[in-house]
Amino acid sequence: MKILLLEDDDAIGSALRYSLEREGYEVTLVRTVREAREAVGGDPAAYSLYILDLSLPDGSGHEICREVKSRADVPVIFLTAYDDEANVVMGFDLGADDYIAKPFRLKELFARIRSVTRRYGRETGDSVIGIDGLTVSVNEARVFRDGEEVFLTAMEYRLLLIMLQNRGVVLTRSRLLEYIWDVEGDFVNDNTLTVYIKRLRDKIERDPAEPAIIKTKRGMGYYIEK
Repeated sequence: MKILLLEDDDAIGSALRYSLEREGYEVTLVRTVREAREAVGGDPAAYSLYILDLSLPDGSGHEICREVKSRADVPVIFLTAYDDEANVVMGFDLGADDYIAKPFRLKELFARIRSVTRRYGRETGDSVIGIDGLTVSVNEARVFRDGEEVFLTAMEYRLLLIMLQNRGVVLTRSRLLEYIWDVEGDFVNDNTLTVYIKRLRDKIERDPAEPAIIKTKRGMGYYIEK
């Protein structure tokens, strides 16, 4: 997923780009309104997400939000030191999807990114995914096993979507726990994660004892083949 990050503080911008790229995102870092406009060009839909600082040397992130939202249906998160009500309201009036004030925790930012991209159906980059008789309609958040709908809980579906998003990557248990932490207040510990994985396999695998979709890398974690 391609992110345009507009942040004029070099230290914050570089650290954020590094952290986001470690999460698997492709990040373009710009520091001014002018650089942001040049990066966007005539195609704001080229980016899957915009993270915009508010106070910039040559203007405001509000300007980029207004221009992007007028031409494309893409999520925007404001990242700013200002948390006063007027700036929050103005951002949402312009179509911003979320707003996070500095200082912030990286886990909270990642959770907010996952939240807005889920709403836009862009976490996996595919609208329909098929694996070994399992069909996942990302835009509709529906799952089918050999043509029959499988009903997953919110947490089960979230786990499945995370692993689909990271196809070909072995996700450790600690990494999965980080991914499913959410600002909504859900809490999952290591033992509960084992239960969720088992229940998910029971619902989507033809033979849960010999899983063909969610596989285990002994001593490392879980993965879905690319």
